[in-house]
Amino acid sequence: MKITDILAKDKPSFSFEFFPPKSDEGVGALMETASTLLPLQPAFVSVTYGASGSTRTRTIEVVKALKRDLGLEAMAHITCVSASKSELRAVLREIETAGIENVLVLRGDPPLGSDLFIPQPDGLAHASELAALVNLEFNFDHRFRCSVCNPPVR
Repeated sequence: MKITDILAKDKPSFSFEFFPPKSDEGVGALMETASTLLPLQPAFVSVTYGASGSTRTRTIEVVKALKRDLGLEAMAHITCVSASKSELRAVLREIETAGIENVLVLRGDPPLGSDLFIPQPDGLAHASELAALVNLEFNFDHRFRCSVCNPPVR
């Protein structure tokens, strides 16, 4: 279910945001924690992408497991960091194929110690570009947030 439909209902809602673990053991612990939270009936859960896209694979793995194994509505964070457009399309197709309907698109942060965000060759420089790609090629309910865009996206 798309998060916009969930939030359109006239009732209070809340969500949980998870950071993707770095190990298989961590994934197990996260799934156990999420299972423990099921009785609270969150409207949805989201999984971040990790610094510099470092946990991209784990994000996708965890989002799929939360939806498939626990029946939670899940939203994946997706960033432009360290990815070409073709790599982003592949990640988005994988998410879409798994039945995930919600993504949060962000530009992502520059590498530690740098103030400059330099896109990958054939990559994207702004969250607005990623949002446009999602709008043109996919049917996700997506949230758009620009962190430190230059120029600002409105």
